[in-house]
Amino acid sequence: DLQICQHRAPTCCTKKMEESYQAAVRRERTQSIQALNFELKYMIVGHITAFQEAFETLLRFAENRTSSLFETAYRPMAKEAAEPVKELFTDLSLYILGAETTVESAVLRFFDSLFPLVYSRLINPGITDLSEDYTECLRLTRQDINPFGRYSKNMVTELSKSLWASRMLSQALSLGIEVINTTEHAALTKECSKALVKMQYCPHCQGLTLIRPCVGYCLNVMRGCLASVSELDAQWREYISTLEYLTNEMAASHDLEIALTGIRNSINEAILHAQLNGPQLSATVDKVCGQPKQQQEGNLPSDNIVPVKEVTEAQTFMMAHASLNNKRREFINYMKRSRTFYASIAERLCDGDLVMRDSSTCWNGEDVV
Repeated sequence: DLQICQHRAPTCCTKKMEESYQAAVRRERTQSIQALNFELKYMIVGHITAFQEAFETLLRFAENRTSSLFETAYRPMAKEAAEPVKELFTDLSLYILGAETTVESAVLRFFDSLFPLVYSRLINPGITDLSEDYTECLRLTRQDINPFGRYSKNMVTELSKSLWASRMLSQALSLGIEVINTTEHAALTKECSKALVKMQYCPHCQGLTLIRPCVGYCLNVMRGCLASVSELDAQWREYISTLEYLTNEMAASHDLEIALTGIRNSINEAILHAQLNGPQLSATVDKVCGQPKQQQEGNLPSDNIVPVKEVTEAQTFMMAHASLNNKRREFINYMKRSRTFYASIAERLCDGDLVMRDSSTCWNGEDVV
């Protein structure tokens, strides 16, 4: 009653043993593919973590630099500006990690929050009535009167260019993990299971427990079993080329580090531009939002400011910058070597202990040759 290991000679196998063999080859094949995938997946996961840590270090450095701008140059508004600054960098971090947001919305939301502070603390420092309605009116007016000139738009352009490559790389690495996970659990067809049993276990039914498959026979069986997986070859090569392009983009003209450290200067220029145009802005705001209550000079509130440690931050930044550059190079060199991963998967599975290489006898699916 044997279905797979049918042979003219007497046999020690039963139909139930054949079923056990089919379960065994399915399990073994999954484990073999997992073992092949492990190194590749380990490298990608390790670099996702390393890139994200480097991004976070750079973002924290840029955030501290921006906070220190307010604490040294714009003390009257430093305390109130802390929250908008924090929100801006949180939004940028989420954008890099693939959240459904844009650099433009993050930057413009920041300038919307900044304008009421600049207006009430720097342009008209006597204002006391910052009610919710008045603040909201100032936020909305910012969009119409553009108090920060071209600097807000320039900041959007610079950051969009540099953060785009980082975001795409982040998403591409996650996609790579998905592809590898999918191939690990690719179901074997019934025909494939039978072919594997015939190749690996049918000799056992003849008492030939030490004989192994011939190399050519193994390759034919594995290529047939893994046809759907090896079809990924062209797309995988294209995927590696895309990763190479993105890492080059990050390192070249769209330099993430330069753009992030430039945020402080962009905001400073924007605030100076608003101050220079203070009288015109006040006239427009008074027409749109009305005149707020004024406080007597000399009674302006003062905030206690905590200075930022810039020296240690600069050292951390340099280390993160060097680390990110090294990671880029190391990662792309490794990924280039995995270009033929899916094309050569059958050869790699037939390597090692599975096949007979140095002996004159091997199993060809029917007999010992």
